[in-house]
Amino acid sequence: MSLSRARVRRSSCRSTRGRAVLLTAVTVAGAMTLTSCIGSDGDKPSGSAGGNYVTGPSGISTVARGERTDAPKLDGETVDGKTLDTTTLKGKVVVLNVWGSWCPPCRGEAKYFAQVSKELADAGEAVAFVGINTRDNTKQNAIAFEENYGITYPSLFDPDGKLMLRFPKGSLNPNAIPSTLVLDKEGKIAARVTAPINDEQLRSMIDPLLAEK
Repeated sequence: MSLSRARVRRSSCRSTRGRAVLLTAVTVAGAMTLTSCIGSDGDKPSGSAGGNYVTGPSGISTVARGERTDAPKLDGETVDGKTLDTTTLKGKVVVLNVWGSWCPPCRGEAKYFAQVSKELADAGEAVAFVGINTRDNTKQNAIAFEENYGITYPSLFDPDGKLMLRFPKGSLNPNAIPSTLVLDKEGKIAARVTAPINDEQLRSMIDPLLAEK
């Protein structure tokens, strides 16, 4: 084989390997997008809440009753122009769902939040659902999302993500979109998941807290 042909073959191999690496990177990025829209590397998957939470195979992290920390005050204007302060909800189990109308995984889980919130309300359970709408430029997009998916509970309008920053680093905080946190009746963070969930997973976060006396 001539020297020039050998150089061409080596160049072709490098080009093929480069395309393969690029294709793999794109595939991985696509898979990550399906899991969550935006994530943060500020927290490790375990060790927050004083290192006292446990993450199960479903990705749901839970904290034992005596080890929980207080959730920050979350207040402000809602998507529909009203005001809300989550500290007034103590005495109820509070479900916080961080979402955006632009986020495909948020759209995938929305029907389950609509379903479970209605089921619990019809059953007279002491559970309050609160959305945190973030990174939406206008309320119109958020309103349309809620109407499309039958979301009837209020959502705080947080276009800049400032409410999410009220959770201190090292706590179970909403460091991805979507994220769901469940507070116990004392307003303490009891469970968190940073991925889209279904109705069974959502109930598995809520029901143990309803049973607490």
